[in-house]
Amino acid sequence: MTRIRRVRSALIAVSIGLAAAGAAPAAAYWEYGHQTIAQIAAANIRPQTRVAIRRLLQQQALLDTPTCKAGTMSEASTWADCIKPLKGADGKPRFGYAYTWHFQDVSICRPFSLTDACKDGNCVSAQITHDVATLKNRRASQKDKLQALVFLIHFVGDLHQPLHAGEKDDKGGNDVKASYDSYGPPRLNLHSVWDGLLAERAITSGPSLVHRYAPAVRAKVAAGDVTDWSRESWQVAHDATYASVMADPCAPTPERVTLDEATIEKLVPVARLEVERGGLRLAKLLDAALG
Repeated sequence: MTRIRRVRSALIAVSIGLAAAGAAPAAAYWEYGHQTIAQIAAANIRPQTRVAIRRLLQQQALLDTPTCKAGTMSEASTWADCIKPLKGADGKPRFGYAYTWHFQDVSICRPFSLTDACKDGNCVSAQITHDVATLKNRRASQKDKLQALVFLIHFVGDLHQPLHAGEKDDKGGNDVKASYDSYGPPRLNLHSVWDGLLAERAITSGPSLVHRYAPAVRAKVAAGDVTDWSRESWQVAHDATYASVMADPCAPTPERVTLDEATIEKLVPVARLEVERGGLRLAKLLDAALG
């Protein structure tokens, strides 16, 4: 069995497990997607940024999450999902306050606006901005800086999963049952397809995305700010995610949508570009905050 087929088989098995367990809808990009984005960023940050990140992550004990590691950028990229089930002494979720930080519910069928979606800062783009500010703040504690770093590494990945930036009152595609080519268990949905199966196909198609990019490419891809990137990802949700399975993205969504092989092949470069964008933009933010 080839490496690609092994990865795909593993992801399909994971999807069944997550569906059976009723996985939280905010778990954008499974480990492979988040880790790839972190690895792209690691390959494109400045040396001094890399040193600063290493020093912060060496203090992962400050997070007090021994079952959720954050000693490397790859580990840190999935920390924000790993901590979701952790309970405090009172039996309540320790990090329940961060649940809404993973996404922003911006309708693809209305003009783009973050005003309602980011009320009180409870959305992914607002938290990215907050985390960068914390990392720049010389008065912030090491614990606060460390937590800001691991959240930032994860949230930039989340923002570049289109269904965390745009949706149509369907919990970011979680309410839309989906079939991925011939694979379509009852609880597979449009969100999980973009989180895992399509992301894996995209990342493993063509040359590795993890490498040092030319300065001109980095500058072009990372141009703009978090609001610009939010609008762009929201547009991808409209133009690719929904439009690929519906003639009119804003028409009533059918009970089940199907991504056949021809559709998947058309979406691979779209999903691949989102991962690349996430990695290079994370590198830009890390350099700005720590470089």
